Amino acid sequence: MNCHWVDRCSAYHAVERQHGEEHLNLAPDIKPQRPVIHVSVKNVPNGETFIEWDVRACDSFMEDLGRWQRLRPGQEVPR
Repeated sequence: MNCHWVDRCSAYHAVERQHGEEHLNLAPDIKPQRPVIHVSVKNVPNGETFIEWDVRACDSFMEDLGRWQRLRPGQEVPR
């Protein structure tokens, strides 16, 4: 979320797709170097299974605090 490349990143784009979220960018042009995507399988109260995807690390990461919030002002930051 605090990566300068979040809106241009193909790994983050894939996570958005898995979550059914609106994309920050329809055509990401950055292929991150060695991204680490964490996948968690969780049981939810109604007996179904939920899969959570998160980009946890990446060699292309460049810190830009508040980047996601500036791209989506007024929206809650995804967890």
